[in-house]
Amino acid sequence: MSFADFLGLGQTALELALLNSLTVLALYLSYSMLNVCDLSTDGCYGFGAAVGAMVALAGQPLLSIPAAMLAGMLSGLVTAVLQTRMGVNSLLAGIVVNTGLYSVTIAVMEGSSLKNMNKTVTVFSMLKNALKDTPLQGMQTLVIGLVSAALVILFLSVFLRTRLGLAIRATGNNPDMVRSSSIDPRFTTTVGLVIANAFTALSGCLMAQSQKSVTVDIGSGMVTMALASLLIGGVFIRRGITRRALGAVLGAFIFRLVYTVALRFHLPAYMLKLVSSAIVVAAISIPYLTKAKGGKTAAGKG
Repeated sequence: MSFADFLGLGQTALELALLNSLTVLALYLSYSMLNVCDLSTDGCYGFGAAVGAMVALAGQPLLSIPAAMLAGMLSGLVTAVLQTRMGVNSLLAGIVVNTGLYSVTIAVMEGSSLKNMNKTVTVFSMLKNALKDTPLQGMQTLVIGLVSAALVILFLSVFLRTRLGLAIRATGNNPDMVRSSSIDPRFTTTVGLVIANAFTALSGCLMAQSQKSVTVDIGSGMVTMALASLLIGGVFIRRGITRRALGAVLGAFIFRLVYTVALRFHLPAYMLKLVSSAIVVAAISIPYLTKAKGGKTAAGKG
């Protein structure tokens, strides 16, 4: 592989990582801050992609973004209601919503499992025309990815320092303490999941418009990718709200780079899920094994 090829792979990985980093940041909010493992991520991603694609196909590419986020908020609300108001276990609630969204997504796509957007005006094609004959020509995906990730990080950095944001963080750490402070943890959990799923749906919407097509299973494996990216980022950056959010984006890039390199070496498509699983295991076990080895070394010296 030449250096030019590697740079090309790096740019492709960065573009995909930035678009998918919104899902990682969603898990940063729900999993790291709220301490809720939301397994509806795959379905919400596909739901947002489908809604965004259908709105763009209707001739409203700019409206597709808020429409997709609204769809994600609705998905997050349903998941939260199942957890907080109906007594359904958080993991089971995510699985139920994820399963139900499969049918909802097909219904949104008018009964089809695939929608082609090759001749559709999207936010990417609009920006491509705007950047024509400029130094950023042909870099519309990178620009939209950077801007989107930056805005979400900025939002989280500000929001998680507000009173409501602090309540959400406290809910993840100690819901009993939050309850004793006259704050309803059901409300904070609902707000957190609604916001997180809005980011996930936005990620799906942008990815669908970037690749000019959407399938019913476009979100397959996203929760694995997002969790792996979040854990990888946590290895490098462990403290600070903004820095940890940046670490999540870094983790998404590293994950996507490994994935892209695997594709470059013609790894069979059916092996990519195994690659994702291996990255998750490595992201979880390496910090643990390193810490355990350090502890044994310290004990031996003592």
